[in-house]
Amino acid sequence: MFDLHELSRRVVAAPMAGGPTTPELVVAAASAGGVGQLAAGYLTPDKVRADIAAVRASGTEAFGVNIFVPESEPIDRDAVARYRAELVPYARGLGVTLPEVDDLGEDDDHFDAKIRLMCDERIPLVSFAFGCPAADVFDELHRHGCSVGVTVTTAADADIAQQAGADWLCVQGPDAGGHRSVFDRRTSPPTLPLDELIGEVVERVPLPIVAAGGISTPARAEEVRALGPVAVQVGTVLLRTDEAGTKPAHAAALADPDRTETVVTRAFSGRPARALRNLFTDRFSAAAVAEYPAVNTLTGGIRRAAANDPDGINLWAGSGYGDAVEESAVETIHRLG
Repeated sequence: MFDLHELSRRVVAAPMAGGPTTPELVVAAASAGGVGQLAAGYLTPDKVRADIAAVRASGTEAFGVNIFVPESEPIDRDAVARYRAELVPYARGLGVTLPEVDDLGEDDDHFDAKIRLMCDERIPLVSFAFGCPAADVFDELHRHGCSVGVTVTTAADADIAQQAGADWLCVQGPDAGGHRSVFDRRTSPPTLPLDELIGEVVERVPLPIVAAGGISTPARAEEVRALGPVAVQVGTVLLRTDEAGTKPAHAAALADPDRTETVVTRAFSGRPARALRNLFTDRFSAAAVAEYPAVNTLTGGIRRAAANDPDGINLWAGSGYGDAVEESAVETIHRLG
């Protein structure tokens, strides 16, 4: 199995679903001596297969794929209906008709098919977010040579992942951009600082750690690795790189000096996620409900219609967003490694 200790640059490029992570970004991470992960979230198995093929066509063999674990609890349709009612006037102003609540079915994001794909393709690194799969999933992936990691936000979740069969952990602190990988979407995301969280996990679980959350400078990366993690994972700092597929409005907002604050919101997806504060988060965060993936589907048309408006889209950003610059991801990873 792939061993994270063998990286010449101890940097993992985060799997950023929704467009920012591209095959080109994964290839750049590998060529820099780190490792990248494709983001399978929201994609069909065929699209994931095509992305895998694109990475391998470059000659890159050391890479990973990240998969969302399906929700264990059904959505609260009454809660979704209340939030839908809040969104209707805004959506109407964009010419968007929101889906009816009855059309927002339970969605497992093709989980079983993606696990089969990982096995068929013998992906070196497979990681999970939003939960921990059952032990038989780890067993099957191990039978096909996959090294398997789980993204955790607490030491208790790290213990669950170890018992299920994880080979390594991505320990995500509160400064991370995008979605917090809480196992229970309805829980408040933990606020324990990353350094303290690493300490708690190290004491409790003897697995290799990749640390994530707000790491955007060489000094901070080295400081975190000195606490024991085998590598750091970075995402926000890669959003403006040449190889990223970040929406232009999102990339520009990261460099906008007038945007000085991030917030944790459920307004876009129903799961807590850190983003640059904008008019959408101001208007809808208080009304948002913890009902992923229904809310994510509900707001999809709004986000597509507002794709060029930084005040109408999810500007995912960690606390170190100001350090994201326009350059090759190879340069970024060299600097952080």
